Amino acid sequence: MTDKETEEKIEKMQLLEQNLQNFLVQRQTFQGQLLEVESAIEELDKTEKVYRIIGNIMVMSKKDELKKDLSQKKEMLQLRIKSLERQEEKIREKVQETRNDVLKKMKKE
Repeated sequence: MTDKETEEKIEKMQLLEQNLQNFLVQRQTFQGQLLEVESAIEELDKTEKVYRIIGNIMVMSKKDELKKDLSQKKEMLQLRIKSLERQEEKIREKVQETRNDVLKKMKKE
């Protein structure tokens, strides 16, 4: 591997690591939303009157409909989190492969 190839691999590794950071931030955001939804579902079980926030107002809502909506949102968030985790794993593998290639080159020099 030439010096130019090594530089390109290092740049590729840096880009992959940036992508990985972006996925981590997205996953953390979705996990935070998931916690909020799970908490809201728990609170629904403790009360009879429920309200939905629409814009700047709260409107009385049907408990079953609200629970169904929150459960669907929970499933969607779980799917997004799993998808991001799979993508993160693939990027981690690519980063590790690239890092190993660069380290082998540096040891030979």
